[in-house]
Amino acid sequence: MRDPLFRMALILGLLSAVGPFAIDMYLPALPQVAEDLGTTEAGAALTLTSYFIVFGFAQMIYGPMADALGRKRPMMIGLAIFLAATIASALAPDLSWLIAARGAQGLGAASLMAVPRAVIRDKASGPEAARMMAAVMIVISISPMLAPMTGSLILLWGGWREIFAVLAVASLISLSLVIFALPETLATEDRRPVRLAAMISGAGRLLSDRRFMGLTMVGGFGMASFFVFLAAASFVYTREFGLSPTGFSIAFAVNAVGFFSASQLAGKLCQRYGMDRVIWLAISGFLVTTLGLSLVAWLGGSTLVVVAAGLFLANACLGLVIPTAAVMSLDPHPDIAGLASSLGGTLQMLTGGLMIAVTGLFLENTALSMVLAIALCAALAWLSALLSRPDRQLA
Repeated sequence: MRDPLFRMALILGLLSAVGPFAIDMYLPALPQVAEDLGTTEAGAALTLTSYFIVFGFAQMIYGPMADALGRKRPMMIGLAIFLAATIASALAPDLSWLIAARGAQGLGAASLMAVPRAVIRDKASGPEAARMMAAVMIVISISPMLAPMTGSLILLWGGWREIFAVLAVASLISLSLVIFALPETLATEDRRPVRLAAMISGAGRLLSDRRFMGLTMVGGFGMASFFVFLAAASFVYTREFGLSPTGFSIAFAVNAVGFFSASQLAGKLCQRYGMDRVIWLAISGFLVTTLGLSLVAWLGGSTLVVVAAGLFLANACLGLVIPTAAVMSLDPHPDIAGLASSLGGTLQMLTGGLMIAVTGLFLENTALSMVLAIALCAALAWLSALLSRPDRQLA
């Protein structure tokens, strides 16, 4: 990849990591939030729910905005909202205030999920775009490794409000990157005014595109598997396996290492073997690994090492799947890349939230129930990949 594209990908990665950091860095503080605001842990968890819901729907705002105004201004607007909401979160006097502020954070952070993918589509396509997306994943993948540890360290000398203070500084840095370091990639003559009729038409075109929907749901169920892990991991690792908060942070990071390591091979593998073949084999590997891990857990072999190793391999498969699926879903729709990116992101976030709710009906915060829920997500992702396959054989 040419150096300018690689630098742009790293900037986009830093911007895209703001949203995940706002989630993962906050996780160790949930018990303290509950105690400080006089609520239950379930009540404190609503601050995550509000973030996810608004984050998912808000991407539909920024995609069309990015097609109409260019790529930079929507990200600047989103970061300004995120900064204001972060300050409001730090000053929250009660749970209702914090829930609302966290929702506003999701509103701002959504711009950093929807728009960067459209920027990549502006600059590249095919395997080169997959390499750019993999470079973005370098930075995004670091957040699950660093964010919980960072949050735990902040809690050693401060409290949950100080976590939001650090996030406010990060949002200021991100806003500076957008203003001063990120070029505008959508030419004025290529911009499309926001028209409701055109949005409905474009959305209908995308929703009726079997390829787009299949690949989008591959990413959606892949992300859902991580959301399920996010909801259960702290209980499984600390209660069933007896890890300390620091130990949990390290175990939590193992998944990101697997994802990150594999994602860096995505571009080269796609160029050598073809994007369809790579995504099909990788999603099949994801399914086989999670089903095997579920069987081992069912037979009583769910030790810490076994679970961590199995999830490492599963997330390595996802490292090949998610960036490749994102690129493939946008490639046929360059004229509505912003709308396609935002619609895809919305569908994926809502899918993740829905899977948390569905698996929560039987998720007992045990290793067995956690890996079974992840295997369910893997099976649905595999079926989505099957539906999105072109007529020709992939293997």
